[in-house]
Amino acid sequence: QVQLTESGGGSVQAGGSLRLSCEYTYSGDSRYCMGWFRQAVGKEREWVANINIGNGNTYYGDSVRGRFTLSQDDRKKLLYLQMNSLKPDDTAIYYCVLGPPLPPEYCYIASSKYPYWGQGTPVTVSS
Repeated sequence: QVQLTESGGGSVQAGGSLRLSCEYTYSGDSRYCMGWFRQAVGKEREWVANINIGNGNTYYGDSVRGRFTLSQDDRKKLLYLQMNSLKPDDTAIYYCVLGPPLPPEYCYIASSKYPYWGQGTPVTVSS
């Protein structure tokens, strides 16, 4: 059974920071990917970042690269998304995901490839 529980969302002014956490339970194949998607009101779901747990490689979307940092503690089963220099365009519901890797060492960026999703945590960035 896989469970993903996000926390850490909230309201912040532009330029501020937030750290999202995702606590998860998973006992399947040691090769898997985790990451974050987000969805703003009236917009399509957007891939934010992901990590290949097997090799530690991280990948970021163009809109967040250089501002967001993904990290993971496999022993504690926690995934973090450190978000700095936040912009109003970052306002969205953020979802933690878990799914299979894209061989040999990458992760999918399509939301359809992730069978496990958390309930989401809201982030609001005001100007």
